[in-house]
Amino acid sequence: MPKTIKLHPAAPWVKLTSTPADWRNADPGLLATMLGQLHLIRTFEEGVLELAAAGLVHGPAHSSIGQEGGAVGSIVGLRPTDAVNGSHRGHHQFLAKALSYAAPGGLDLAELVTPEIQRVLQRTLAEILGLAQGFSNGRGGSMHLKWSEAGALGTNAIVGGGVPLAAGHAWNQRHGGTSDVSVSYFGDGATNIGSVLETMNLASAWKLPLCFFIENNLYAVSTHVSEVTREPRLSARALGFGIPSWRVDGMDPLAVHLAMEQALEYMRAGNGPAVIEAEVYRYFHQNGSYPGSAFGYRSKDEERSWRDRDPIERVETELRGRGLLQEEAAVAVRAQAQAAFRQAADALTEPDPDANGDVRRIRPELWPEPAFVDVGIRGDLSELEGARTLERAEYTGATKQGKFVDAVAGVMDRRMAEDERIVVMGEDIHRLKGGTNGATKGLAEKYPGRVLGTPISENAFAGLGGGMALDGRFRPVVEFMYPDFLWVAADQVFNQIGKARHMFGGGDGVPLVLRTKVAMGSGYGSQHLMDPAGIFATSPGWRIMAASTPFDYIGLMNTALALEDPVLMIEHVDLYAEPGEIPEDWDYHIPFGKAAVRRTGADVTVLSYLSMVHRSAEAIAQTGVDAELIDLRFLDRASLDWDTIGASIRKTNGVLIVEEGAQGTSYGGWLADEIQRRFFDWLDQPVQRVTGAESAPSISKVLERAAIARTEEVVAGLERVRAGFGKVS
Repeated sequence: MPKTIKLHPAAPWVKLTSTPADWRNADPGLLATMLGQLHLIRTFEEGVLELAAAGLVHGPAHSSIGQEGGAVGSIVGLRPTDAVNGSHRGHHQFLAKALSYAAPGGLDLAELVTPEIQRVLQRTLAEILGLAQGFSNGRGGSMHLKWSEAGALGTNAIVGGGVPLAAGHAWNQRHGGTSDVSVSYFGDGATNIGSVLETMNLASAWKLPLCFFIENNLYAVSTHVSEVTREPRLSARALGFGIPSWRVDGMDPLAVHLAMEQALEYMRAGNGPAVIEAEVYRYFHQNGSYPGSAFGYRSKDEERSWRDRDPIERVETELRGRGLLQEEAAVAVRAQAQAAFRQAADALTEPDPDANGDVRRIRPELWPEPAFVDVGIRGDLSELEGARTLERAEYTGATKQGKFVDAVAGVMDRRMAEDERIVVMGEDIHRLKGGTNGATKGLAEKYPGRVLGTPISENAFAGLGGGMALDGRFRPVVEFMYPDFLWVAADQVFNQIGKARHMFGGGDGVPLVLRTKVAMGSGYGSQHLMDPAGIFATSPGWRIMAASTPFDYIGLMNTALALEDPVLMIEHVDLYAEPGEIPEDWDYHIPFGKAAVRRTGADVTVLSYLSMVHRSAEAIAQTGVDAELIDLRFLDRASLDWDTIGASIRKTNGVLIVEEGAQGTSYGGWLADEIQRRFFDWLDQPVQRVTGAESAPSISKVLERAAIARTEEVVAGLERVRAGFGKVS
C-alpha cells in the first residue's frame, strides 16, 4: 500500500462569527455610523428602484438591498487613502466609501445628513440618472461609479473586470511607500473568472495589499452557486494561492468589520493579500424591484429566512439592547435618510408638464450637452506642450551604428533613469539578457524592482498595469510577447484600459504604454503573428505608434511615455536586427501626429508603416513608378497626419495602402474607407491595397509566405495602380 501524508494549505482559512461580548464591547460611535450608513444606502436604493419603475433610470438598476452589511462592515474601518472598487452591483460599496469620506468622524444619528452627505447622495443619484452633475458627468451611470478623491476607484460592468485594476492600485500603494490597502468587491460568479484567479496568484506572488472581497449572494442572476462549483464555500479559492481567508456572515456588519480588521492588520504589515467571503443575500432580482421568487428560481421561504437576518434590524437590536437607541430614534434615522433621498430626487426631477398626476421627468437643463459625447475619449495633448521635437533631417549631432533593438532598450534605459515612475512588466523580460529579443537588455540589473517578470497571466498583468496607470503614481510599460496574446487580455485592454478615461467622465488620464512585436515570417504560426493595428484603430481610447527606423523609435517612445493616454507601440521582429543610425541624443520627441515622407513622387501615394515601409521602397525602385512614400508613424484616428496624406493625394490622385498582415484584421480596410470619405473628389481610381491573405500565417514556410505580403506583392500593387491610370509598365 502506498503511504499517504496529509497536506496542509500554506495559509489559514477560518470562519469568523461575532459574539455577544463583541457587540457589548463595540464602540457606540462605530455602531451608530454603521446604522446610519445602512439606512442611507437602503433608502437610497429603494428610491432608485422607484425612479426606475417610473422610467427615469435609463438602463439597469442593480440594487444591493439586503447586501449592505458586507459593504458597510468592511469599509467603515478603512482610511480615506485606502481604496475600493466593485462590480455592476456596486451602489452600496460606492456609497459606503463615499459616506465615510464625507463624514470621516462618523455619523450622528440625531443629525444624520450633513450638507456634505447630501451632496454625495445627489451626485450619486445624478450619475445613476445619467446627468452632468454626476461623478462621471453622467457617462458611468449605475454600473460605473467612481470618485477618485474618496478612494472609490470605479465599479465595473464586466464580471471580475475590476479585480486586476485593483491589483495595480495596490501595487502603487505598496511601492509608493504607504501601508494603505485596496479592496476589490465581486460576487460568486466572478470567483470562476480567469482574471480573478490570475490576479489572486499575481497579488500573492508579489505580496500586494489587496483584499479580495467576495459577496456570496448565492445567485448569478438565477443560477445557484451549487450548480456551477463543487466547492460553494468560495473563500476556499484562496487556499491554492497561499492567501489567508475569512468566511463571515455578511448580514452581521460587526462580524464583517472584525474580519476586515484582522485582514487589514495582515495586509498593512506587508504580508500580501487577503480574501474575505461574506455570505449575503440580495432581496430582489438581478435588476428591478421584483423578488427572485417571482421568477421561480427562489422560494418565498428562502427569501423570508434571509430577511429575518436583515443587517439593519441586527444593528438596531444590538443598539437597543445596550440602551443606545430608542424605538423613536430608530424610526427617525430612517425618516432622515428617506428625506435626504427625496431632497436629492427633487433637485434632479420635476413634474412633467405634459402628463397628468404625479408623473415626473428629469429636469431638462441637467442633461449633459450632446456635444460632450466624444470629449475625453483621449486627452488634449497639453502634456506635450514645450516638448523638444526633432526629425532625422534636422539632427546634426553625433550618431553611432547599431541595431534597431538597441534603440528599443536604450531609450527605455534613458527614460527609466530620468523618471522613477516608469515600471516595465511582461513575460521573461527580466531574464534572457533582455527578454526574448533583447528589447529590455540591461534594465533588470540597473533598475531592480522596476522590471517585473510576470506570470503567464495576460489578463492579470495587463489589468494590473491599467490600475497602476489610472492611479497615476507610476507609469507602466507592459510588454506582450506576441500581439495575438492581446486577445487573452481583451477585456482589460479594450473594455477597461481603452474605455476608462471616457467612461469615467473624461478627466483622469491612463498613462500606459503597451509594447508588442509583429513577427510574420518567423514560423510561429496562426496564434503568434498577427498585426494588431487594425483592431486597435477601431477601438476607442488607444493611440497607436509604429516606427520603421531607430531614430523614429526613440522619438516616438519618448512621446508615448509623456502622454496621459494609453499607447500601443508596435514593433517588428524583422527590424530588430536591422542596422541603423542611433543618435547620442536620447531626449527628443517626434513631432506629434506627423507622418514622414520617405520619398516624394507624383504618380501615386503609398501609405505604410513598420517593415513594409522598406519593402515599399524596394518595390518602387523595381517598378520605376514615381510614388510618394509616406511612413505613417501615428496610426490611430485622432493622431493620423491627415494634412500630409491629403496634400499627397491632391497631387497624385491615387492611393496604395501597404501592410503585411491578414485581410480580416486589416488596418488598411479602415484607412481606405476613411480616405475615400475625406478625399473622394481627388481620387481618380479606387484606393488600392496590399495585404496578406484572408488566413492567418501557417507554420509551413510555403503557406506562411503565401499568407503575408512582401516586396513582390507591393510590386503587383503598384502595377495595379499604374494600370488603373491607363498606363503600362
